[in-house]
Amino acid sequence: MDFITVMEWVGTAAFAVSGAAVAIEKELDYYGICFLAIITAIGGGIIRDVLIGRILPVSLADPMYAVVSLVVAVLCILFYHRLDKISHFVSVADGIGLAAFTAIGCRVAVETGHDGVYVTIALAVLTGTFGGVLRDVFVQEIPRCFRREIYAAASIAGALAFFAAHLQLSMGLAMYISFGVTLTVRLFAIFKKLNLGKVKLK
Repeated sequence: MDFITVMEWVGTAAFAVSGAAVAIEKELDYYGICFLAIITAIGGGIIRDVLIGRILPVSLADPMYAVVSLVVAVLCILFYHRLDKISHFVSVADGIGLAAFTAIGCRVAVETGHDGVYVTIALAVLTGTFGGVLRDVFVQEIPRCFRREIYAAASIAGALAFFAAHLQLSMGLAMYISFGVTLTVRLFAIFKKLNLGKVKLK
């Protein structure tokens, strides 16, 4: 199992924690908690695979994605009152997941022949962020990546780094560079509490 694959599973678990925690905060029932954990973890990959024409998305073909998400959801239900003590860890793990899914989205773009810069960025960002968008939409909130924190921007930076690196280097090295750039930007934003600007209303 290579490094990117390990990070993909870490990211899946981290996104599932995020979904389950939001569901618990919104006082959803056990089914709602499990559903939100799964959709947050695999939603971005499903949207990506549908757009590129895969008959069966990868995360549906392999039940382990749902199994891992369900296990995480159950753990969140059992230990929810301790989650606030590890919120910083969850943020870092979430950043790792974003970085891994961004790199994987880039790889999928190249492997399916959609290797132009625009499509590469689009598939990377969809893979890395759209699970969280779906999560927030289901609980009737404006998606967090639209209103605070440097999140999607980190994914865009990672995708651009991949595109530039892949012109000269192997797929594997380009993925590592994408992973590193995305994670660095995301963690820097977390620790420095950086946000993108917005229009100030009168």
